[in-house]
Amino acid sequence: MNMKEIKPEDVAKKVKNNENLSIIDVREDEEVAQGKISGATHIPLGELPDRLDEIDQSKEHIMVCRSGGRSGKAYQLLDEKGYNVRNMTGGMLEWKDDVEK
Repeated sequence: MNMKEIKPEDVAKKVKNNENLSIIDVREDEEVAQGKISGATHIPLGELPDRLDEIDQSKEHIMVCRSGGRSGKAYQLLDEKGYNVRNMTGGMLEWKDDVEK
């Protein structure tokens, strides 16, 4: 599978430019409580299969986790179901910009 990826700094540029982005953070509650990317939607990986109806199939979605592993799993799940997704490489460990708490 050829995973479509996006670098954290490219996501940050899009956020700063107020692009109409869909970022889905698949980390657990306690991780997200420490800060997430501004405007990101929080759907823990384990809940994703039951919450697909919350994800607009006409938009591109950027998947985010701590290091890129869980978001890769989320990417595969959504990609198989026909969603347009990218995986943010390096996850929040590589995120250098502001977070919202």
